[in-house]
Amino acid sequence: MVLLYLVLGTVFGFVLSRSGAADYDFIQGMFLLTNFQLYGIIGSAVAITAPSLWLLKRYGKTLTGQPLVIELKPGHRGNVIGGVLFGVGWSISGMCPGPILVSIGEGKVYALAVLAGSLIGAAAFGVAYPKLQRPMRLPVLARGTGDG
Repeated sequence: MVLLYLVLGTVFGFVLSRSGAADYDFIQGMFLLTNFQLYGIIGSAVAITAPSLWLLKRYGKTLTGQPLVIELKPGHRGNVIGGVLFGVGWSISGMCPGPILVSIGEGKVYALAVLAGSLIGAAAFGVAYPKLQRPMRLPVLARGTGDG
């Protein structure tokens, strides 16, 4: 199974690289509204994913034959703040998580700084979450399970 994930990740990284989705200038052009190629890529991904998810919800089965259940996560103000922080980081660095690894694979040394900043930010969030949870009315996270 790990080999399958490695192959799928490699294919995904190749597509990101060849499409320009890991190119700083393309991403900056998207945010500056001077290059619309990535909007087409994102739109294509939505156009493919939306009906695919619908089909999976309607007809999907797990490996054991059980119906596939995809639960919606509840919205809260943390989604808005997190989305803003993600967008600001994406526009400044020109990378979101997938393209960070693609850029490192392409030999772009500055991507190592973005990776370090992402890891430090994730660790800071983990430390700050319990303190932010009550005043921001954030949900309780189930630790160690991947749920939450």
